[in-house]
Amino acid sequence: MDLETGVNQNRVKKESWKTILTLAYQSLGVVYGDLSTSPLYVYKSTFAEDITHSESNEEIYGVLSFVFWTLTLVPLLKYVFIVLKADDNGEGGTFALYSLLCRHAKVNSLPSCQLADEDLSSYKKDNIISPAPTTFGATLKSTLERHRVLQRFLLILALIGACMVIGDGILTPSLSVFSAVSGIELAIGKEHHKYVEVPLTCVILIALFALQHYGTHRVGFLFAPVVIIWLMCISAIGVYNIIKWDRHVYRALSPYYMYKFLKKTQRGGWMSLGGILLCITGSEAMFADLGHFSQLSIQIAFTFMVYPSLILAYMGQAAYLSQHHVIENESYRIGFYVSVPEILRLPVLVIAILAAVVGSQAIITGTFSIIKQCSSLGCFPRVKIVNTSSKIHGQIYIPEINWTLMLLCLAVTIGFRDTKRMGNASGLAVITVMLVTTCLMSLVIVLCWRKSVLLALCFVIFFGTIEALYFSASLIKFLEGAWVPIVMAFAFMIVMCIWHYGSLKKYEFDVQNKVSVEWLLGLGPSLGIVRVRGIGLIHTELVSGIPAIFSHFVTNLPAFHQVLVFLCVKSVPVPHVKHEERFLVGHIGPREYRIYRCIVRYGYRDAHKDDSEFENDLVCSIAEFIRTGKMGLNVNGEDLRKDFEDLTVVGTPSTHLSGVQLCEDEDVSAELVGTSERKEILSPRVTKPKKRVRFVIPESPKIDRSAQEELRELMEAREAGIAYILGHSYVRAKQGSSLFKKIAINFGYDFLRRNSRPSTYTLSVPHASTLEVGMVYNV
Repeated sequence: MDLETGVNQNRVKKESWKTILTLAYQSLGVVYGDLSTSPLYVYKSTFAEDITHSESNEEIYGVLSFVFWTLTLVPLLKYVFIVLKADDNGEGGTFALYSLLCRHAKVNSLPSCQLADEDLSSYKKDNIISPAPTTFGATLKSTLERHRVLQRFLLILALIGACMVIGDGILTPSLSVFSAVSGIELAIGKEHHKYVEVPLTCVILIALFALQHYGTHRVGFLFAPVVIIWLMCISAIGVYNIIKWDRHVYRALSPYYMYKFLKKTQRGGWMSLGGILLCITGSEAMFADLGHFSQLSIQIAFTFMVYPSLILAYMGQAAYLSQHHVIENESYRIGFYVSVPEILRLPVLVIAILAAVVGSQAIITGTFSIIKQCSSLGCFPRVKIVNTSSKIHGQIYIPEINWTLMLLCLAVTIGFRDTKRMGNASGLAVITVMLVTTCLMSLVIVLCWRKSVLLALCFVIFFGTIEALYFSASLIKFLEGAWVPIVMAFAFMIVMCIWHYGSLKKYEFDVQNKVSVEWLLGLGPSLGIVRVRGIGLIHTELVSGIPAIFSHFVTNLPAFHQVLVFLCVKSVPVPHVKHEERFLVGHIGPREYRIYRCIVRYGYRDAHKDDSEFENDLVCSIAEFIRTGKMGLNVNGEDLRKDFEDLTVVGTPSTHLSGVQLCEDEDVSAELVGTSERKEILSPRVTKPKKRVRFVIPESPKIDRSAQEELRELMEAREAGIAYILGHSYVRAKQGSSLFKKIAINFGYDFLRRNSRPSTYTLSVPHASTLEVGMVYNV
């Protein structure tokens, strides 16, 4: 028995390692495309104008020393061994850190939060424990929760990181593809290559963005082999150059050469750090793409494949340059391709272009993901999100953003036409994201990990000093291209802040003008109006109370459906919400009113279902709530008798096979059917052929007659159809508002609202079943 147990354990261990190694292999094509192509442009950007190397090779060795220690300290030490551990239930990125902080301290920017959200398993998985009252963490937590200014600063910090990621998504494809294509200069000559490089780069970029709607998963099997071949290629060329040109180049790995470099070059060497910084572009992708892989797989891929290959590539280039000094300051002679043996330049050029396309693909997908997260958390206008893979939740496509990125990429390529200014722009975007990550990580160390404040300070001081040095070197080149990411980030920041501000004011208006439940109950069981057949879904952003749009509707049209559902689709600060925790369902008023509240919760990385599947899940969840008859938690934490509302967590039919199931078929008759195992409640006999809806419910536990009658009426309403009652809001700043508020609301938010998707776009609401009610919001 012991031998058999040991064999089984070994088998499980082998299978798990097989999975980890498979993920590590796949991560090479998705995560490391950008980082692995950095040898194409680092030395060329560093030696562009600020410094030139002399006969002593001190500058070359100094740059190599900076590259080595930067790669070792930032991607390897900071990201691989520290930041990757700060995952949000397996997800990474700037908003993952912000989401973690929102759950450990009440600094969430989402206005529709409920206590029920804290009962989600994803919310609890990271074992949120409040710091001891005497610790610095408890003091910091209470300070953040008391001061709205600090909460807004934290949100703005996260948005700055997100905006710079978007800027990186614009600059990286241009820089990577242009640098890869620049190898053509050695084939056709320096005086003609610029006439070919820019058009060829634009053609490749247009083709890359045109193929985005097919999804990464369709060509993903090609990505990992391309990056592996590229890494093997540059490491082999590096070893060749070390052996042939300078076998003692390893001496440059000593940090002493960094000191000699700065001492000799002084201001020029400090400014050249903006080019050295490009060696770590793409490092943030290791954390941002964590949700697609596992922590261990990313660590293995970088430590044993990417890191040594990059070090060998940079050492090889330094060895070549140490024996081939610049003649007449021809900086193009310092590029990557001059260190490649002439017989291999053409195939290496092809592989480099493919690797640059892979790296660009990864950052474009990452840009889509960050915009989806911003939109889910109410910080970006609603856009159309297409899930290109049914298996990989992170593979999405956003048409509006895709074509905007393409136009901006082409503008950067045509406008700059050289790697120096592109590198300056890309470097500033990358280092800003890293600085934001360092700041947020320091808070995570104290609030989430409950570590000593001294440890957090050491983290900030050590990595913050390194990144601040590079940041200053990049910022000094503001007029030489670094202004581009600042302008782009500023534009996106204005859009995000105006949208968040307008959405918050609109929600506050809804809360202040909502109708009490007592008003609805005061109308009596008949509600004093006509009840027509069918289900009426009233879409609202409120999680409690009756929206003002409903009273406005009843006042102008005193009739609505026999079953009324107040539907709220909301986002919660977790990456994913399990299907069994998706719905919160409850009665509004007594059971005979047939009025329900349904809150549908999605995480910031969840994919929304289409209309027909969502409708079935919604109706089945209400039916399951009726069948179980559970009393849930009050949305306001108050006495149930006061507002007559209680909510129960109900899963989707796919997660509760033993619960209520919905069946639809064509039939002209219906009856109540019972079996030994299950009972089917059917709708009454009808006089003409139509779609029949029936609920198949378990025999046990028994349900009372009133619940059966309620289920029967729900089925009749489902057969009659579902109508969506939507509010069409016109938001205006009220009289007496400041000029800033009038500009932000009347012009900025109104323009964004009219040009964004409606709040119900995720439900794919059919136009034939839609009734819009207009209302002016004076905020």
